[in-house]
Amino acid sequence: MSGPASPDVPGSPDVTVLGAGIVGICSALSLAERGLRVRLIDRGAPGQATSYGNAGIISPWSVVPQSMPGLWKKVPGWLLDPLGPLTVKPAYLPKLAPWGLRFLLEGRAGRIQQISDAMDTLNRNCVELYRQYLAGTGHEDLVQDSCYVHAFRNADAADLNSVDYRMRGGRGADMERIGAAELRDLEPALTPEFQAAILIKGQARALSPGRIGTVLAEKFQSMGGENLTRTVRAILPSETGGWTYTTDAGQEWTPKLVLAMGVWSGELLKPLGIRIPVESERGYHVSFRNPGVALNNSIMDMDMKFVASSMEEGLRVAGTAEFAGLDQPLNRKRLDGLVQLAKALLPDLRADDMDTWSGQRPSLPDSLPCIGEVEGFPDLIAAFGHSHYGLMMAPKTGRLVADIVSGTPMNEDLSPFRARRYERLKA
Repeated sequence: MSGPASPDVPGSPDVTVLGAGIVGICSALSLAERGLRVRLIDRGAPGQATSYGNAGIISPWSVVPQSMPGLWKKVPGWLLDPLGPLTVKPAYLPKLAPWGLRFLLEGRAGRIQQISDAMDTLNRNCVELYRQYLAGTGHEDLVQDSCYVHAFRNADAADLNSVDYRMRGGRGADMERIGAAELRDLEPALTPEFQAAILIKGQARALSPGRIGTVLAEKFQSMGGENLTRTVRAILPSETGGWTYTTDAGQEWTPKLVLAMGVWSGELLKPLGIRIPVESERGYHVSFRNPGVALNNSIMDMDMKFVASSMEEGLRVAGTAEFAGLDQPLNRKRLDGLVQLAKALLPDLRADDMDTWSGQRPSLPDSLPCIGEVEGFPDLIAAFGHSHYGLMMAPKTGRLVADIVSGTPMNEDLSPFRARRYERLKA
């Protein structure tokens, strides 16, 4: 094994980003735009793991926390429904219980507006920021204007006065309620079972989340950024300042270290005595290569809580979540269930040619990521825990990371994203 690189080695990076998901890519790209020498490290190709597998939603109006008042009433039914949006492996329940209780606590009425404000900080300019990142790449069309269509089988449930739509509207979302006939005109491929829908306007969808990651990583490299394929084993503060990190290729030193490794970030922090309640939430999607139908917008089935969208690779359905632990094999029943749901959503769907995906999403009880210098550990910057919102929150997270590393003053309050906020809660 090689020893740590010396701080005086010419060409050594000013900052190293561990993790090349979309958050790490946007962080590395923003840092490079500031003129810093940046090294980006991941065990796989940039943007092709967890960031590859999502519904492609890019919404400034994703300001509704996952935990909301009254949610606890729905959870038992979801767990008992084989096609429901949530499953927990029975043997994993004892380990998940403390996290689950914290999650439900974060959904109390007095807390959700604070969380929503913090989500708004990260999401409000996400479409504009993606267009800035993609500018000059020749692939600007990977982000397309779109509505988010929330479709309901029960017309009474499509209520713009419900708390979640009031949250969006209060932060500027342009929304419209439509009936079954208008929905049929807008999205003729959908099942006629839907009786109403709410359109959330002024957002976008990704035609290929994986290709966005590839394109932005290539832009980063064209600006002089260094991209290395390594498996990260450990991180440790250096006695002389900065950080050392160990990979399968040896040990290196960096003045500043950005930790953007999703759920694996929590594992790397444990040897430092930092305990962050980041939970591994396995997500699934199915892409139909030759679906025979197309969607004009992103569609959420509000009864079954999954999303469908037409992409370059085909028509993708995503949204199911499973808590089973970090190292458990995928649950084939979840993929089979998504296929069933897709057929119910789109009666004319051709489902004979498909790709499937499964990956680990890093979730914290308050639906918020960890962003900022880790308290007590100078020059270690957190950028992980984005849950279902990584694609949307990545551009602003990248900008914030660049501000933090470069010492640029910022207007945003980052206290809701403190990495060690739950340790303080315990204390």
